[in-house]
Amino acid sequence: MAQMKMISVCGLVCSECPAYIAEKKNDAELRKKTAAEWSKMYGHSLKPEDIACVGCIVPKGKHIGHWSECEIRACGVKKGAKNCGKCPDYACGTITAFIKMAPQAKAVLDAERK
Repeated sequence: MAQMKMISVCGLVCSECPAYIAEKKNDAELRKKTAAEWSKMYGHSLKPEDIACVGCIVPKGKHIGHWSECEIRACGVKKGAKNCGKCPDYACGTITAFIKMAPQAKAVLDAERK
């Protein structure tokens, strides 16, 4: 059975994220590799045990990074929007600023808009 694509509110694809995959498969090597890559990429020290996430749209469980304080996720929850592409205010200033940092999210959200 093929896995469904899990899209976060901001348009990142959770089901393609190494933290999600490592959690789902309990993959210690992927956790270690991702912690090293992300530590270098983001200039923040991450340990392999930090690399665990059930997906941004899942309300309970382990979440990566700033999930609990994510302005985009909180807005989607408040508005009842599955993701920003489904929001009547798309593309607001908040998601536009995020897309500048994560341009791959725009194509996902635009596809969700259709």
